[in-house]
Amino acid sequence: MVAAFRQGLQESGYVEGQNVAIEYRWAEGQSDRLPVMVDDLIHRQVAVIAATSTPAALAAKAATKTIPIVFEMGGDPIKLGLVASLNRPGGNVTGVTNLTTGLVAKEMEVLHELLPTAKTVALLVNPADPSNAEEQIRETTSAAQMLGLELHVLKASTEEQLDAVFANFGQLRAGGVVVGGEAFFRTHMGQLAALALRHAVPVISNGREFAAAGGLMSYGASIPNSYRLAGVYTGRVLKGDKPADLPVQQATKIELYINLRTARALGIAVPLPLSGRADEVIE
Repeated sequence: MVAAFRQGLQESGYVEGQNVAIEYRWAEGQSDRLPVMVDDLIHRQVAVIAATSTPAALAAKAATKTIPIVFEMGGDPIKLGLVASLNRPGGNVTGVTNLTTGLVAKEMEVLHELLPTAKTVALLVNPADPSNAEEQIRETTSAAQMLGLELHVLKASTEEQLDAVFANFGQLRAGGVVVGGEAFFRTHMGQLAALALRHAVPVISNGREFAAAGGLMSYGASIPNSYRLAGVYTGRVLKGDKPADLPVQQATKIELYINLRTARALGIAVPLPLSGRADEVIE
């Protein structure tokens, strides 16, 4: 993700270590640390804050109305109060959104297509990102009702909690898991894929990286491309463009990836219509 962000910066004419310096801050999934980190960056008088999660964007907006903020996230920036509208953000905030809350219901439909006999499914959300989690729960609950499925909501915001979720999954008697789009899960795709395989749990997440790491299926926008676009916007702000004049960019291409090796390991036969729609089938 960092490499993709740097690529976007370079497309705008900025190369780290040559004509721009980047102050990195990692909250490591602990959103309560974000306000202190933002205050430190403000004290350092940075030229722009790139906030790559919903909690980070909200913390930055709450802390400053003058320093430009460029976000990359999956939530709806209008509902979250980050921007006035997508075309005319207003204020000091703009960025890139994948609107993953709108895709999580579709992820459930794809999982149901793969596992049509499953009567119960689970949704995994991050309680440390409550606005995003609540929206995903609402959308997934509605989708589950339409499909006649029982839904369990699972929560994890640390590596230990992820381990516990999968270790106890068998008690739910659920057919599979839909992973909500969220920054913490993006940075733990390898762990998610490994846990899913170890406990023989069919899982669908967003972003090709999950399927490439051994996850069963991925459905959603390209997350690295979103980081690249955020880098481009950050460069444009550095050149003098105002966030208020930069429309919020939205994901335009949704991709489906299926890992057939993992499907075989789980004893799942992928229907031909589903594999035929995939952007990539990983053998």
